[in-house]
Amino acid sequence: MTERIELMTFDKLEQSIELYMKVFNSEPWDETWSYEIAKERLFDLINTPKFFGYSLYIEDKLVGFIAGNNKKSHQGLTYYLAELCVSNEIQGKGYGTKLLQLLETELKNRDTKSLYLLTSNGGLAEAFYKKNGYQINNNRIVIKKNL
Repeated sequence: MTERIELMTFDKLEQSIELYMKVFNSEPWDETWSYEIAKERLFDLINTPKFFGYSLYIEDKLVGFIAGNNKKSHQGLTYYLAELCVSNEIQGKGYGTKLLQLLETELKNRDTKSLYLLTSNGGLAEAFYKKNGYQINNNRIVIKKNL
């Protein structure tokens, strides 16, 4: 199996959209992403200032990606991890961790001071991030209002 990781680019957005829908429309997320909404979300992400991400390919097939953008704060650069998506067929085999570690290494090289993300409580994603050394920030809360 030939695997490669490369910078995530706009010219391969179509593959990312298809993978995103396939992953998040199935278990354990069971969301209802349409092509149009997934396309808009990923198009907007890749066009965000200071966007940066990686795509993972096995045998020239996109099987995962990790993406977000840097933001300036009073403490320096911080990175918002907006998306981590790994094909259902290879989840649990270390590919998500590989993408996350590569991203962290590159962010350190770019003098990024911290990384943050949002995920749901108690699910597989929370367990994944905790396994990779992430902690719940008790100084922050998510506040929401339905409109």
